[in-house]
Amino acid sequence: MDVKKKISSVVMAGMLGMSAVYGSYVLTPPPQAEASIIGDVIGSVANAAIAKKQAREYIKYYNNDEKGRQEFMTKVKEQYKEDKSGLYNDRLNMIITSLSGAIASIDPSINDKPYAYYVNDDESFNAFCTLGHNMSVNKGLFSILDNNDEIAVVLGHEMGHGQKDHPAKGMDKVINKQAIASILVSATGDTAVGNAVGSIALNQSIAKTTKKQEWEADNLSFDYIIHSNFNPGATAAVWQRVIDKSGNNEQNSLGAFLDPSDHPTNLERRDNYVNKLYEFSGNHVTVKDGTVYVNDKVFTKPAAYGSMSAAERSYFVLGNLAAAYHNGHSKNDITVDNGVVMMGVQPIMTAVSGDEAADVLAKRLQEIK
Repeated sequence: MDVKKKISSVVMAGMLGMSAVYGSYVLTPPPQAEASIIGDVIGSVANAAIAKKQAREYIKYYNNDEKGRQEFMTKVKEQYKEDKSGLYNDRLNMIITSLSGAIASIDPSINDKPYAYYVNDDESFNAFCTLGHNMSVNKGLFSILDNNDEIAVVLGHEMGHGQKDHPAKGMDKVINKQAIASILVSATGDTAVGNAVGSIALNQSIAKTTKKQEWEADNLSFDYIIHSNFNPGATAAVWQRVIDKSGNNEQNSLGAFLDPSDHPTNLERRDNYVNKLYEFSGNHVTVKDGTVYVNDKVFTKPAAYGSMSAAERSYFVLGNLAAAYHNGHSKNDITVDNGVVMMGVQPIMTAVSGDEAADVLAKRLQEIK
């Protein structure tokens, strides 16, 4: 008899054993067979408590102990095989090294638990951070995002999850809900509990976070990017790219009720970053419908270029302008250097086919800045 059936039997036995006594009740002692069932359930509850304790010990071990972190990365690689081509390793290393330095400038705890990471051979668009600051990046991510700035935004998001310990916090909640179903029933012995924890942790990291955690990771990614050399406009641009390729991932009211999304929509995420860029610029620059505005005046509507849509490219121009204003370069004259519009030492925009001439753009920016 499984645990659910045992519990159901106990409840039914109790109901049948009640004798009404005008406003109170007494329980008739259950027959011997029912007493045995109760004993089994009590034993299961006790075992569940032990399993939860063991599970939490494994979470701490995998998350904080260096040996445990390495063991868990081995489990990750067993399930998500390494990309043997090595094609993207140098790019990944460069981006995470840069982000790690940016994070350290505002959150030195990263120095005590640096990230371990690798590229796996999955062709889909994804990356995840799990227990122990262990990260895996699908090689498919690099085929969708072809510039390092946008890749950095995605990885910064995952590192935000890591810095706030979202994987471990999520696991603790899962253990409370699934200890009997996922650990106690299927796991016998300490090693089996450890393996079950590892399996749940991987699934949890990849498939389930709260919307609050997603927003926190998005906002942390912005903080990391503005402390790095990556274009802050990539934060909005990456979500415009996702929208261009796959839409807004909105749910209708029925779908949201039956299967509530744990992620904000792509449009919400993009617009959140646009608002942050506006604030970062000192409320000087923004983008509306692909048009870049400076001090509420039209600056330009960039053309599409390469694999970038016109809208995606507009956010890179926005990012350069926001950085220029934030760093005080707006006090300098606008110049043109080999087709690049400059605000002081800050590049703003390279004029390409379909854009207005760089000289025209520079003159207009000088007038409205």
